[in-house]
Amino acid sequence: MFNAFVKRSLNALSRVQWDDLDVRWERLFDDLEAQLAAEAGLELTAEVADRTRRERALLGLQDRLAGMRNARAISVDVAGLGSVRARVTDVGADWVLLEPSPDRALLVPFHAIRSMTGLAGRVAPMSAVAKAFTIGAALRAISRDRAVVVVVDRDGVRRSGTFDGVGQDAVDLAEHPTDLPRRPEHVVEVRTIPFLGLAAVQRV
Repeated sequence: MFNAFVKRSLNALSRVQWDDLDVRWERLFDDLEAQLAAEAGLELTAEVADRTRRERALLGLQDRLAGMRNARAISVDVAGLGSVRARVTDVGADWVLLEPSPDRALLVPFHAIRSMTGLAGRVAPMSAVAKAFTIGAALRAISRDRAVVVVVDRDGVRRSGTFDGVGQDAVDLAEHPTDLPRRPEHVVEVRTIPFLGLAAVQRV
């Protein structure tokens, strides 16, 4: 009987030891799986962050402004004008058309923008044609229409008149009152303004 008791005890102990060993292996595997899952998650997060940085590095200001076209208003700090609260209605290679009110639109070159708030994360990559539509091309379109304009320079000085011609990097403004047509007797003087001196152009 004693021998049988010892044998049963050893068998029971052996089962306990193997059960404990199985539990330890299961815990080890669970820990390894959790660790691998965590590492995979970190790698994925790092990969997504790196891809986001690379994609953002390829975006220009025009792409971000294009994403705000006809959306909510943003605040733009413009040299010579100060803070302008307006909607983005159009975007070119180096300019943005802002609409502070339905009856007023401002053509603002990028170089006159000091800062902006309210830009959303969405973007709208521009076509090659749109990216080729520079501030010079926009000013030439206004000049062809013989539209009366108000020009604001980066010091905040306002001048009214009609564009006589637009060169590669400067525009000739025939200065005259906004309520008079561009005729020799109405022109005060013709002023040449470099593009870099412009802060905003408004059609009257």
